[in-house]
Amino acid sequence: MIDIAKNQVSNSKSVTQVKLAKRLRREVGRAIHDFNMIESGDRVMVCMSGGKDSYTMLSILLGLQQSSPVAFELIAVNLDQKQPGFPAHILPQYLESLGVEYHIVTEDTYSTVTRVIPEGKTMCSLCSRLRRGILYKTARRLGCTKLALGHHRDDIVETLFLNMFHGGRLKAMPAKLLSDDGHNILIRPLAYCKEADIEKYAAFHDFPIIPCNLCGSQDNLQRVMIKKMLQDWQVQFPGRVDSIFTAIQNVAPSQLMDGALFDFTSLVLTSKPGVTPNPIIPVVNHWFASSKD
Repeated sequence: MIDIAKNQVSNSKSVTQVKLAKRLRREVGRAIHDFNMIESGDRVMVCMSGGKDSYTMLSILLGLQQSSPVAFELIAVNLDQKQPGFPAHILPQYLESLGVEYHIVTEDTYSTVTRVIPEGKTMCSLCSRLRRGILYKTARRLGCTKLALGHHRDDIVETLFLNMFHGGRLKAMPAKLLSDDGHNILIRPLAYCKEADIEKYAAFHDFPIIPCNLCGSQDNLQRVMIKKMLQDWQVQFPGRVDSIFTAIQNVAPSQLMDGALFDFTSLVLTSKPGVTPNPIIPVVNHWFASSKD
């Protein structure tokens, strides 16, 4: 009986894993299609931080590469920022076990960030800018046409609120972005994926996760507070985060107040005052439209 019960649990886990993998694969494929992220002949630099998101992104992209009708290359790149205690051997060992082309870039951004940012202040902004610049240079050096980052749906929604609350801007993260200098195209294949699914996928695969001690030590980060707010909303109002994410993809500039997006100053009447336009009756069925008494 005990063996039967163990087999049932094992089978249940296997079915769950398969469904989860299919869902993530489907969402990544949909994002790639919707935003034309990967094209024939692309050389995609997969940015690996050692976190659950980048491991999942690489895993899904490797799977899609095998079945895709479009031929493209994947090159894994990790930036060793010389954080104290960083286990530099973990990613190379893992990537070698997969047989994936990879490059480790070493730049001591940790010393720069800790020297410039006062103790107790948020380090993420400067750290991110330094890291992004190094990755852009690396992509050009390696001849990569796209940079893939592991940001997911929840990251995008959190960034929307961070910019609203602390920057006064209606701005999130795009699924595809051209760098300011026009030399790099950044893509986010996990844009449609939920963080909860990624966490489960990473746990199933037992990825060798490397924690970010620099960021993880800052418990007062605004992003942590935004994440908690959204989690509370999701508990109280299931589906709210889904609705917010849908809204990011369904923008009506004429219903906002940004004159750079919509020309409010040139609005004019389209009919003469006092003239009642003929009512337009929508056709709801072709049969009604074509039938006669």
